[in-house]
Amino acid sequence: MNLETIARLSGVSRSTVSRVINNSPRVSEDTRRKVLDIIQQTNFQPNIAARSLASGCTRILGLVIPTAVSNLFVDPYFPLLIQGITAACNARDYSMMLWLADAEYERRMMRQILYSGLIDGVLLASMPENDPMLEALREARRPFVVQGRDPHHSDVAYVDVDNLESSRQATLHLARLRHRRIAHITGPLNTAVGKDRRRGYEQALQLSGLSYSPALVAEGDFSYEGGYQAMLRLLPHNPDAVFVASDTMARGAMRAVIENGLTIPEDIAMVGFDDMPFAAQMEPPLTTVRQPVLRMGSVAAETLIELIENPNAKPLGIRLPTELVIRASCGFSLRAGAAA
Repeated sequence: MNLETIARLSGVSRSTVSRVINNSPRVSEDTRRKVLDIIQQTNFQPNIAARSLASGCTRILGLVIPTAVSNLFVDPYFPLLIQGITAACNARDYSMMLWLADAEYERRMMRQILYSGLIDGVLLASMPENDPMLEALREARRPFVVQGRDPHHSDVAYVDVDNLESSRQATLHLARLRHRRIAHITGPLNTAVGKDRRRGYEQALQLSGLSYSPALVAEGDFSYEGGYQAMLRLLPHNPDAVFVASDTMARGAMRAVIENGLTIPEDIAMVGFDDMPFAAQMEPPLTTVRQPVLRMGSVAAETLIELIENPNAKPLGIRLPTELVIRASCGFSLRAGAAA
């Protein structure tokens, strides 16, 4: 099935069929309806490349995730994010193309992403600071949205949560429960999210009159193993609580605590970040900052589509609300009972 066949069945010219497919106003409603009826009856799918040449757009968004494939399928954060993006694409008649890249491959594929004509815009997820992809997109004047705040460019559209304030409240909660040696497992410190969550932790210590100790801070990488190894580095310094920058790392940290003969929350209280689906099923259930990952994906895609369809629109920075979800891992019931 091709344009010539659709034209013959519709009794119109090939160019008229092309105008209908590309939603040109230069077609009468009767002719448009006749052609669309034939397209529906024959289940005709226009060739994307040909449609792109004719209309100048593909209705495809590119999602770039700079992570190893193994991390993508182990960490439930990214499937939730992709689910939100896909839902928004489906609602607006767009599709999504996923690009997985480590730093070296990303440099090689940059021209393919930017100039192949395969995509109309790009979503960048969890990018490290000073990533060359972001600067290349700015220079190429391609529509793009970053999932996560970019601290270096005020003119970049992004969707995020207030990581600094959310982390400050999580750490303050531990301080209010009279924990005094509060440790922190950070996210990667080459990312804005990792730095913002650490700054929130530091500010909460200052507000609570607690001293900051470098020995009570260990860098992680948002992975289970990263959380496990970071907790092992913290244990010799005798923390009585730990704020962990992701739930996935908190799972690894819990394992390290238990393997060393300690209990949660009696010996070490714990607060995570994300409220992943498994957080409530952990033993003990994990106190954590709930961020709307699904919503973040859908808002990022909707924002990008607006930039594509309205080229003169001003890029926006959007921050979605979070909520501290209190469960047993922080020791709230134990401390509340002692206070009573």
